[in-house]
Amino acid sequence: MQEFDLFVIGAGSGGVRCARIAAQNGARVAIAERRHWGGTCVNLGCVPKKLMVYAADYGREIADAPAYGWDVKPVAHDWRTLIEAKDREITRLNGIYVSMLRKAGISLFTGNARFVDANTIEIGPSLLAPDEPVIRVKAKRIVVAPGSTPVRLDIPGAEHAIVSDDAFHLAARPERVAIIGSGYIGVEFAGIFAGLGSKVDLVYRSDLPLRGFDQEVRSHLAELLPLHGIAVHPSRTPERIEKETDGYRLHLEGGDVIETDCVFMATGRRPNIDGLGLDRAGVRTKDGRIPVSAEEPATNVPNIYAIGDVTDTYNLTPTAIAEGHLLAERLYAPQGRDWSFGTTPKAVFFSSPVATVGLTEEEAAEQHALDIYTSSFTPMRQTLSGRKGKAFLKLVVDADSQIVLGAHMIGPDAPEIIQGLAIAVTTRLTKRDFDRTIGLHPTSAEEFVTMRTRTRHIPRHSDSKR
Repeated sequence: MQEFDLFVIGAGSGGVRCARIAAQNGARVAIAERRHWGGTCVNLGCVPKKLMVYAADYGREIADAPAYGWDVKPVAHDWRTLIEAKDREITRLNGIYVSMLRKAGISLFTGNARFVDANTIEIGPSLLAPDEPVIRVKAKRIVVAPGSTPVRLDIPGAEHAIVSDDAFHLAARPERVAIIGSGYIGVEFAGIFAGLGSKVDLVYRSDLPLRGFDQEVRSHLAELLPLHGIAVHPSRTPERIEKETDGYRLHLEGGDVIETDCVFMATGRRPNIDGLGLDRAGVRTKDGRIPVSAEEPATNVPNIYAIGDVTDTYNLTPTAIAEGHLLAERLYAPQGRDWSFGTTPKAVFFSSPVATVGLTEEEAAEQHALDIYTSSFTPMRQTLSGRKGKAFLKLVVDADSQIVLGAHMIGPDAPEIIQGLAIAVTTRLTKRDFDRTIGLHPTSAEEFVTMRTRTRHIPRHSDSKR
């Protein structure tokens, strides 16, 4: 039986980083993957989705090009060409991940990994390796990082719907798509399909999209969705899906029916903990996730750790990478480093992308009196084409200290801009620091350093409740 210092279950973003850093610091490391080297982000998430966002963006740029003097005729999109190109890139990335792990001296196992006990792992056949024999290995420490999987609503006809995993491999682009859910995945795929020419209906139970984001940002996005050709159905609950000879009928609470070629459920994800044998190792779970400590991703079993989507923390690709890196350094390289998880920037790659860092107005107002600064304008690139939809920028500032607590944006290049501002928010720069920074003209980003006039003052909520 082979023995290792560290065994990682799952070769996604967090697991790969943890394995590599541990191996670079002298640990004997092994990693097991049952489906895709590189995990969800590389294969069925961030990377292929961003490529599809680019495809939709090119369509809008072609439509706007005549306003800038280009003699461009209307063109049709070839879905198969996009999917084949996307698949080639993902295959290339898979190879890079495998090569990177091997060069680091890490032992690779392909198959379903599960606990035998707190120090023993059994690896058996999987879809990726159906003919592999069952083997057992021992490890002093084990990291659980198998990621998550999409979930379907429990409604009649749910089996007729696709989830995000399926959307990357559709044989043809559906002419009509009904998307259920308005989180990251729902909003992003609504923009993708609408940009490629599909008729899109977006159905969600809340009154505004992107639950958890700043309320003002959510309101602005709700106004933009129809401008991008998306029919919105807020505050509506799906009841059932019926299959017809020429498509599907999505029935909503209240009696409305959406006729469509494809029902896409973007209704959340759940951790891949089934079949891991966590109970045999004594690992505690709660509400389908693995609770970990605030200081490090330790489970209730001293030598077993959990990172990424299986935990009850951040569940984003960059945070999973940081969790894996930090854990490996704490275990095998005591000098270590730290990351500011609380100021992790987030982005929704919609047609008008949304990006944010730090606190929302609602979160900040619980503890601070606030000065709010906002700006809304037509981006310069839309002035000649006449494309509708304004950019929106917002700073959330502590009224007493003038520290910038949050920055939010919807509009062209928002993710690239907010990544830079994340440094300012992480280092707790003040509004005065923003004000004394000279803007780069003409850009949308300069608005963040030219918002001199306060939009409104918000008392601290705890004060107003007294």
